[in-house]
Amino acid sequence: MNWKIIRTEEEYQTALGRLDEIFDCKKGDIHFDEAELLVMLIEKYEIETEPTFKNPDPIEVIKYKMEENELRNKDLVEIIGSKSKVSEVLNRKRRLTLEMIRKISKNLHIPAELLINEYELAH
Repeated sequence: MNWKIIRTEEEYQTALGRLDEIFDCKKGDIHFDEAELLVMLIEKYEIETEPTFKNPDPIEVIKYKMEENELRNKDLVEIIGSKSKVSEVLNRKRRLTLEMIRKISKNLHIPAELLINEYELAH
């Protein structure tokens, strides 16, 4: 498929679906360049259409994406690891780990750059 700048939600969803199909391809695979291109196009669309935040709070970004996708805490168990970890992260009792950031970024389509920002833990 010949990809172009993503301008509509329908094009965005199509691109996400295709990226999901080829995401795990390795360098040298015939779909590798397509996957890299899709990542760039998707990120550009998300940056242009998502509300802009200056140094957004990673937990608030996750909660926003959850609300947008009608996800509940239990939907994050496979991504974060357990019900208790999900609860601790969302209630600011536990920091996101690098592994969590990678999984959240991939599964919720949140740029990792937004998830690495500093945030306060609950006392």
